[in-house]
Amino acid sequence: MKLSVVIPVYNEELTIKEVIDKVMAVPIDKEIIVVDDGSTDRTPEILKESKDKVTIIYNSLINIGKGAAIRIGFEHIKGDVVIIQDGDLELDPSEYPRIVEPIMEGRADVVYGSRFLGGAGRKETNLINYMANNFLVFLTNLLYGSHLTDMETAYKCFRADVIKKMRLRSIGFEIEPELTAKALRLGYKIYEVPISYHPRRIEEGKKIGFMDGFRAIYYLFKWRFVKIAEVER
Repeated sequence: MKLSVVIPVYNEELTIKEVIDKVMAVPIDKEIIVVDDGSTDRTPEILKESKDKVTIIYNSLINIGKGAAIRIGFEHIKGDVVIIQDGDLELDPSEYPRIVEPIMEGRADVVYGSRFLGGAGRKETNLINYMANNFLVFLTNLLYGSHLTDMETAYKCFRADVIKKMRLRSIGFEIEPELTAKALRLGYKIYEVPISYHPRRIEEGKKIGFMDGFRAIYYLFKWRFVKIAEVER
């Protein structure tokens, strides 16, 4: 089975080359799709240096949002399995084999790399962010009858045919609850495996903010109660 790695990027000049190198080093048959979402720093120049290794899609002259970039990346996948990779170094691509293994072995259709399964991520996360994540996980489990430990994780891995069944609409960071909500609405159980986590600070380029948490709450409720025709293609 072939893995498609979709990397949404916005102003990641300090990390994107290392991220691509780390993804390239993973011993799995794969393709890498980088969607540059209107970067204004040196990211486009750095990506050109990797054009022989990856597929590069320039989304827009302006920044639209992570959700839009991921959706564009999904439209270009050719693999049997797809995983989302952020353009920073918070998560480690060397852990792909552990994440994709349940899908490759036919034991799961959707796998999340959980930062909090086993408690490793708790040590690295500040209290406010940890409590916010806990609330979103609690709400997700309450609304959808799931048993997740990390809904907002960036490492979301799907069989490609699962993604192709979803009617995705997100523009920004609400893509995280949308993918989770719609996978669960379509009847897929989300399998979790523990991963390591090295969070960066806002001054280091972290982009998700306080208001994104409120948007996640809104969309978790919205996609729980919309008609199934709004969930699947």
